[in-house]
Amino acid sequence: MDAVTFLDLIRQGYYATYPLLFCSVVALAIAGERMWALRGLGARMTSISKQVGFLLRRGDLDGARDLVERDAADLPLGVIYRELLPRVADTPVEDLLAIGEGHRIAQTQALRRNVWLLGTIGSAAPFIGLFGTVVGIMRAFHSMAQTGTGGFAVVASGISEALVATALGLAVAIIAVVLYNYFQVRLNDMATTMRVGIARFVDGVCAHRGDRGTRQVA
Repeated sequence: MDAVTFLDLIRQGYYATYPLLFCSVVALAIAGERMWALRGLGARMTSISKQVGFLLRRGDLDGARDLVERDAADLPLGVIYRELLPRVADTPVEDLLAIGEGHRIAQTQALRRNVWLLGTIGSAAPFIGLFGTVVGIMRAFHSMAQTGTGGFAVVASGISEALVATALGLAVAIIAVVLYNYFQVRLNDMATTMRVGIARFVDGVCAHRGDRGTRQVA
């Protein structure tokens, strides 16, 4: 009996292994795109929020606008600041917070784009692998029924196919779940950074107006 390679087993279990290979490519593509999109974002937003807060406390609204347009046009927090800056003069603090929070939620959702697919792949991949396992075992028993004999040589191909489907399903699921949890932590950090940035903005506005009872954010 000719030796069966790993690629042969992949081809034999195409109904399970091909979808798993496709899922792995999708997961890696999403992870690469999100890593590129999020690179250095937290540090840049923290720096901008401190600078804008400082300028607002000094009453330098024009300086804050120039800084946001120059250095934060591509940042989620920069988008929020562009919405808030025209409202500084005549908008109550509570309304500024509400407007900022609404835009923060929208920007956070934009940063989460396609990350849900990682969770879906992580949940579905083991079941796809299990499906391939069951079919592989069914093939092994079918081979036994056709030959009318047992033995490892008869069932080896089907069992190997089943094990490959199981291993591939688990591997894809583990990678997808790890990536999903990683991005969940990163995105939660981004959301917190934006929330702190909005608080710094509002504290700067309150200091500029001379409002009492404001709390400074470090």
